[in-house]
Amino acid sequence: MKNYKRFTTLAFSILLMVVLVTLPACNDDDEHPNEYVNNWIDVNMDFWYYWNTDLPSNPDKTLAPDDFFESLLSTDDRFSWIQENYQELLNSLQGVNEEAGYELALYRESLDNNVVIAQILYIKPASPAETSGLKRGDVITQINSQQITTDNYQTLLAATSENHSITYRELDLENQVFLPVQTKSLTTIEYAENPNFLNKVFTVNDRKIGYYVYNLFVVGTEQDSAAYNREMDQVFASFQSAGITDLIIDLRFNSGGAESATVNLASLVGKGVDATKVFTIREYNSLVETEIKNNPDFGAEFLDVEFTNKVQNIGNQLTDNRVYILTGTRTASASELLINGLRPYMDVFLIGSTTVGKNVGSTSRYVKDDPRNTWGMQPIITKSYNSLEESDYSNGFAPQIPLEDNNLIVYPLGDERELLLERALQEITGITDPGRTRAAQTWGKEVGHSLDLKKHSNVLLIDEPNQQKLMRLMNQ
Repeated sequence: MKNYKRFTTLAFSILLMVVLVTLPACNDDDEHPNEYVNNWIDVNMDFWYYWNTDLPSNPDKTLAPDDFFESLLSTDDRFSWIQENYQELLNSLQGVNEEAGYELALYRESLDNNVVIAQILYIKPASPAETSGLKRGDVITQINSQQITTDNYQTLLAATSENHSITYRELDLENQVFLPVQTKSLTTIEYAENPNFLNKVFTVNDRKIGYYVYNLFVVGTEQDSAAYNREMDQVFASFQSAGITDLIIDLRFNSGGAESATVNLASLVGKGVDATKVFTIREYNSLVETEIKNNPDFGAEFLDVEFTNKVQNIGNQLTDNRVYILTGTRTASASELLINGLRPYMDVFLIGSTTVGKNVGSTSRYVKDDPRNTWGMQPIITKSYNSLEESDYSNGFAPQIPLEDNNLIVYPLGDERELLLERALQEITGITDPGRTRAAQTWGKEVGHSLDLKKHSNVLLIDEPNQQKLMRLMNQ
């Protein structure tokens, strides 16, 4: 054994001398321009990537960084991504985007042609879109004077991140018609979206029904890191004081966001939950889990994420221990984590469309102040389970009441006549208004959505402080 140690030490010394001698000969001129960034990508993916055992053994590091990143991804991975400017990545995850302030769903006008129409789903407060007078339900037919089609809708949608014009028809809700075509020019701004879009209470006989539209899981602003969570707490404090008996959470436009914001919302809703109860369990790859379990600063308990104690919790007030959640075709990720995490504690009743099916989470990887590497990537690093160790929603959650949200005539969010809200109120109260029961006209097949352009879409961001501490300690 002693001879083996001597040999090992000698061999290492020789190897070190060879490296030191040859290093000066290896200068930047010998390195392909993409290798510096791609080596960083490779090292991070090798350690953190959830499917790291699927990584290719000899990837081509001369590829452009985005192509190199794509070449590493597992066939099971639908959600990892990379972009050249990490600050833009971080901004988007916080709901900060260059935009005019409206979201769209795009539909085929007819099976007989390739024409696409874009209907406004909601307008963001204090945005250029709101100032211009646009509203939910208005229908856009052209962007920058080009007719939207199945061939160009993605390109034209991307153009809305810069100053642009729209040709549209305003919805006359009172007369249930669209007015003649008009054109508007819209400017874009760096807009920080407040996720707490709308809340109100409906009183129907002996029921008090809280309604909460929440469009993005984000904790706070750059100036105040917990501002949005505190505002959420205030919403639920108002529900609590109003004595609500039922709760409807509208997540149809919520494609994900931060795990910590999800925990905050779950802690306000769940019955009997507190900081001793598990909300979700994270599963990492075997390399990361071994490091976590062997590290005295973490240990196996780090894999469990608990609820928090909230005095504003309304779980005990809810009839039949049930929460109603409105879902859409882009309900994903952190929204699905909320559904899955609450299911062991209460009846989660879904109305709308089947959700996207994202039971995995990611984290942001980037290097500050490195002029040679401005890239940021968002690799999948975890799979999410609830306290019953269930994670069976990779194909999405199917609603108990399927209801396609594609009517031509749409009412404002929060209006009792609005399609999904109306159906939820009927389910809660058992009251159906015959005057509002109608065979509505609908658009054709949905082909796209403006949320698809947002980097925060389909993201479950593992963002809480202990995760960041873990990243620093492992220094990968």
